[in-house]
Amino acid sequence: MSKKVLIVGGVAGGASAAARLRRLDEHAEIILFEKGPYISFANCGLPYYIGGSIADRERLLVQTPKGMADRFRIDVRIQSEVTGIDPVKRTVQVRSGERGLYEESYDELILSPGARPVIPDLPGKDHPLIHTVRNIPDIDRIKELITSHNNLSSIVIGGGFIGVEMAENLREAGLAVTLIEGNEQLLAPFDPELAASIAREMEQHGINLLFSQRVQGFRSLNGGIGVELAGGRLLNADLVILAIGVTPDTGFLRGSGIELGERGHILVNEALETNLPHIYAAGDAIEVMDYIHGTRTAVPLAGPANKQGRIIADRIAGLDSVYKGTQGSSVIKVFGLTGAATGSNEKTLKRLGVSYQSVIVHPGSHASYYPGASPIALKLLYTPEGKILGAQAVGYDGVDKRIDVIATAIHFGGHITDLAELELCYAPPYSSAKDPVNMAGYAADNNAAGRVQLFTYDQLDLRERDQTLLLDVRSALEHQNGHIPDSLSIPVDELRERMHELDASKEIWVYCQVGLRGYTAAQILRQHGYQVKNLSGGYKTYRESQYKPAPFSETDGSSGTAPKVNGRSSAESEPALKIDSDLNVCGLSCPGPLIQVKQAMDQLAAGQTLRVQASDPGFYEDVKAWSAMSGSRLLQLNRGKGGIIEAVIAKQTPSTIPQAEVASAAAPASTMVIFSGDLDKAIASFIIANGAAASGRKVTMFFTFWGLSILRKPQPPSVSKTMLGRMFDMMLPGSSRKLGLSKMNMLGAGPKLIRSIMSGNNVASLEELIESAAAQGVEMVACQMSMDVMGIKQEELMDGIKIGGVGYYLGEAASANHNLFI
Repeated sequence: MSKKVLIVGGVAGGASAAARLRRLDEHAEIILFEKGPYISFANCGLPYYIGGSIADRERLLVQTPKGMADRFRIDVRIQSEVTGIDPVKRTVQVRSGERGLYEESYDELILSPGARPVIPDLPGKDHPLIHTVRNIPDIDRIKELITSHNNLSSIVIGGGFIGVEMAENLREAGLAVTLIEGNEQLLAPFDPELAASIAREMEQHGINLLFSQRVQGFRSLNGGIGVELAGGRLLNADLVILAIGVTPDTGFLRGSGIELGERGHILVNEALETNLPHIYAAGDAIEVMDYIHGTRTAVPLAGPANKQGRIIADRIAGLDSVYKGTQGSSVIKVFGLTGAATGSNEKTLKRLGVSYQSVIVHPGSHASYYPGASPIALKLLYTPEGKILGAQAVGYDGVDKRIDVIATAIHFGGHITDLAELELCYAPPYSSAKDPVNMAGYAADNNAAGRVQLFTYDQLDLRERDQTLLLDVRSALEHQNGHIPDSLSIPVDELRERMHELDASKEIWVYCQVGLRGYTAAQILRQHGYQVKNLSGGYKTYRESQYKPAPFSETDGSSGTAPKVNGRSSAESEPALKIDSDLNVCGLSCPGPLIQVKQAMDQLAAGQTLRVQASDPGFYEDVKAWSAMSGSRLLQLNRGKGGIIEAVIAKQTPSTIPQAEVASAAAPASTMVIFSGDLDKAIASFIIANGAAASGRKVTMFFTFWGLSILRKPQPPSVSKTMLGRMFDMMLPGSSRKLGLSKMNMLGAGPKLIRSIMSGNNVASLEELIESAAAQGVEMVACQMSMDVMGIKQEELMDGIKIGGVGYYLGEAASANHNLFI
């Protein structure tokens, strides 16, 4: 005898159960009730219809009632709300727009009612300009509003997945957007130092962020809606998206005898059975088992809901399938950035009292010498014994597949050594020989095995300064550009010779940029008897942990008026910028973009503007600094699709530059002593020199001893030399094209590899950098004393090189505010 199966709710869990059950049982009578007009739609795709990534609304409709009936012979009843259940009689009560009130009997009942948006009980909560995002009718109303008006401003309340995705897509649709979050960070599944990268990406795309802010109420204001914050601040917009969370839509089950959790979720066992016979439940409305810890939790995700619907169909059809729990694997796109997580984060582990350790690594998405590589921030959490508990990652490429690999490892009870041992696909466009997953495994294994002791950025505040010493092992230049307060600078390559500067009675806390050089330094110090710890994730992670949203100006709510957020209403929108010249430097790496910007700006008259497009990620911050140093005005800076950065810069006359800027920028100058004749250090010297010159600085480069090789002509004239001069001639590189590397020279193969990589990444060669520096007026001075000692004649040097002594250098250095020794 065939079974009669009723399903309450469609979308992920209900529709999956219906289709699976029909495939397993051709004779079952299946009736699906959906209180809305659509039974199966891509609810995760709704925000992307707003932003235009999904242009065709029909693409959101995964299945229709007619399609389900034709293919699966399922009786789909839309606009039919189940209002109650009688488990004794095995009936449900239905309120239908077509049939009115009626009862329907069942042999088996599947509950998949989903979750509804939380609407807080605040003044003005019923304002018509407040919208939520749950289904197709919701998104239709929002789409109609933003397409029927131009230059709307919007406020998104809530920084979870839905809030962030809606903020992104409203911005993509051309709206001004402010996102308000009650906590100190976005996206609760991520720990703060990774969530900060996502927040920064949103800010760089023009979204205003307000953290640790509570909404107090809503009211009509200036033809739009006013949002009142605690403390009296008032924001005004044309549209509000409420996305502070969801709650299970299980009100109709109260009094039915079905057991519910504290927050209203349906309680089920591993067979997804409720406490009442013949009633199952799936999706966002149920409590599930945490796969890692075995505790009860609720995880409203589409993947688990689909699996649960499939398992219930299996059970009804006689298969012994069970649901083992949810890991919470998730991923989000935020403009060009991707964030992904699986398993537990630190907040969860602390709440549960679980002992854990963590590492953060910053490997490239693929081989660094292949174009397009970008860094991934990857955090791994594990027990002291090495069992994997969770992972998070943020980056522009390759993030999802790394978290998927770790999610798989967690599912099979993986250990950190498993990650180190995994053999993963490798080719330069896709990965590195040591995949980021392997790198995380190596770092964790080194820590767990005691080969290196780690400290994390949040432990810096707990450091006892009289018993510890904070050591920066990056280069001196990196230290000058930013460092953790109270740290001593000793580059790792100088550490062995300068170890006497350290206090052996103190524990040494070392750090570098991402952790790798710090690990090397820690190993050196440990084997010389020092107690040492290395900062996990390095200075890069520390810097992200210090992130705070940039303030933006608003009129205080006490005045009774407030401007549109970002001033983006149609009446207040700024006129389009007048562009006098365009420059495309996509494909160039630093300092190429800045050099071309300076050259283009030199051709403009005062008051004219230059629009620049660049693909180098560092250009976003570089152009800000360059504009400030050069006295130019940065009118606009945006990061667009594909990571393309667009800046609009106006050239100013001295009279239009604020006097404070003139005073601070008066006669900026840089001097450099180049002692080394290594190719890598020569390249670095000329990159810095070109960048400084492009910023309007007077640059003097003083070449001494081995650095003179950089200036030698490839084909010098024949000159008379002493015996000692001829000996130096044989030992020294003949020109810049013959320079070796300071590390990994590999019998001359290293320099060829570096030059090939530079060419492939559109980085100027050393010779091109030298030419560019000369064209920008960089003064190159050869040390007369070094030339005499080494028997080098002026005729052997490139044209335009000035000959000078230490007195000339000291005179230039005295008037400079930036001195480097390389």
